[in-house]
Amino acid sequence: MEHKHEETVRALLASYREIGGINHLDAANLPSKSDIAAICSELLQLVFPGFFADDVITAAALPAITTQRVESVRGLLCAELSRSLRFKHGDTKDHRTESARICREFLHCLPAVRKLLQTDVEAAFQGDPAAQCPDEIILAYPGLEAIAIQRMAHVLYREEVPLIPRMMTEWAHGRTGIDMHPGAQIGTHFFIDHGTGVVIGETCEIGSHVKLYQGVGLVARSLAAGQQLKGKKRHPTIEDHVTIYAGATIVGGDTVIGAHSTIGSNTFVLKSVPSDTLLMVGEQVQRAHDKKKRRGDASDAGNEFTI
Repeated sequence: MEHKHEETVRALLASYREIGGINHLDAANLPSKSDIAAICSELLQLVFPGFFADDVITAAALPAITTQRVESVRGLLCAELSRSLRFKHGDTKDHRTESARICREFLHCLPAVRKLLQTDVEAAFQGDPAAQCPDEIILAYPGLEAIAIQRMAHVLYREEVPLIPRMMTEWAHGRTGIDMHPGAQIGTHFFIDHGTGVVIGETCEIGSHVKLYQGVGLVARSLAAGQQLKGKKRHPTIEDHVTIYAGATIVGGDTVIGAHSTIGSNTFVLKSVPSDTLLMVGEQVQRAHDKKKRRGDASDAGNEFTI
C-alpha cells in the first residue's frame, strides 16, 4: 500500500473512533438500497402490467408472469423486512415469521392500490389537455410514478415498518423530483401536474380530487421543538376538490384548506382557508418597456400595469 493511502486509512479510522452517530458497525445489516430499488421496479410492473416490461405481455401469459413477479417481490421484500425489523428491535434475532406476515399483508393490498391508481390516472387525463391518452400518463408522467410508489410505501408505513417506506419514496423522489412522505394520507383522483419540487409532509391529509402543480410545499412550521413533535399533526390538511398552483406553500398542522378552494401561485399560507375560496397574491405592479425604443433612450420609464 502506498504511503499516501496508509495515511488516509489511519485518518479515516481515527475519524470512525472519534465521530459517532454516522457509523453502523457490529450490528445487523441495514436494508439494501439496491434491493429496495429493485423492489420498486418490480412493483411498478405488478401494478401496471405491460407498461414497464421490455417484451410484450399477452393475456395468456399474464398468470405465469404475475406469479413470477409476486414471488420475486416476496423474496426480496421478506429479506429486507427482516433487516428492517432487526434494526427496529435492536437485535439479531430471526424475524422471518413477522416479515412473512407483513409481506403477505402488503401483497394482498396491491389490488386495492391499483384501484386507487386507476382514479389517479383518470384525474391526470381529465385534468391535463396535453395528455394524449392514459397510456402516456402511465409511461411518462412523473407525478403518477411518485404517487404509485407512495401509495405502496404507505401500506408498509401503516405496519410501522422502519426505513423501507421512506427508502421507497426517496427512490421515487430521485427519479421524479417529487418528495412525498410515505405517511401522508391521500384520497382518490390525486393529480400532480409537472411535479418537480413538490413536497408533501408525513402528517398531511389530502382529500379526493386534489390537484397540485410544480413547486407546491405542504410542510410543517420550522419549530425548535424538533423531535418532540414526532407523532403530532405537523402538516396541513387539504380537503376535496382543491387546486394548488405552482410555488404555493401551505404550512402547519392546524392549517386546513377548505373544499373546492383554489390557492394561487407563490402564496404562503399559514392560516386555514374556508371552503370555496380563491386565495392569491395581491396586486403586483409590473413595468413594460419597448425594447427597441429603450435601446435608443435609456431614460424611457416604460408603461406600468397591475396584475
